[in-house]
Amino acid sequence: MALNNTYEARLVQQETAVGAGVQILLLALLGTAIGMGPAGWVTGVVFAVAMWAVLSRALRRTRPRSFGPANRVTLGRAILVGGVTALVADSFESSPPVTLLVGLTAVALILDGVDGKVARRTGTSTALGARFDMEVDAFLILVLSVYVSMALGPWVLLIGAMRYAFVAAARVLPWLNAPLPPSTARKTVAALQGVCLLLAGADLLPRAANTGVALLALALLVWSFGRDILWLRGTSRVVAQTTPVREETRELVAR
Repeated sequence: MALNNTYEARLVQQETAVGAGVQILLLALLGTAIGMGPAGWVTGVVFAVAMWAVLSRALRRTRPRSFGPANRVTLGRAILVGGVTALVADSFESSPPVTLLVGLTAVALILDGVDGKVARRTGTSTALGARFDMEVDAFLILVLSVYVSMALGPWVLLIGAMRYAFVAAARVLPWLNAPLPPSTARKTVAALQGVCLLLAGADLLPRAANTGVALLALALLVWSFGRDILWLRGTSRVVAQTTPVREETRELVAR
């Protein structure tokens, strides 16, 4: 049994290595197609190595018996996000092919609705898979906000940085780490971020319209985070108020 578990763990780790290899292959194809510069290459390779290292560490810690079909879809999205990241980095040196960037981003956003359905239908939903999916989404939004900010201004970076600011704040304020109840509104707002940034980055609309789309995305995100923070704060106060009562009850029972 131990040998079998070791074999399964090795296969799972191999899948992440294959993902990193496919990422390098995508970078090679992009480099050949557009003549990608050093910034794009270095950023893309760093993304591939970091993705492989972080995912491998998470797999070693959780020890799943298989990688799972849903995680394979998410890994495919991560590879596309790596390509988008390389193109955005390359855009600081030269004008990127907008059609190619929009195409990769659009496919990544479409697949965002696939991995969850695959996980539910195959009964392979896991905490690792949900976290993997969320991190890929968050990083794509960050990269897109960097790209759009070059045309509309640095304020757009607030969209991509908000989730990471929340994570950083949770290290100082532990009550922010409490689980949130499921919310369709939260999921909808999260999905709209990518769509709005993609629309603004595609440059199909006048600058004023692109600015309006990005502002709408930011306003929705502020509302969503603000609502969740207020809920978490209220819940933490209720817990704090009920804790002394529970302790007093325990003392009375002990007596």
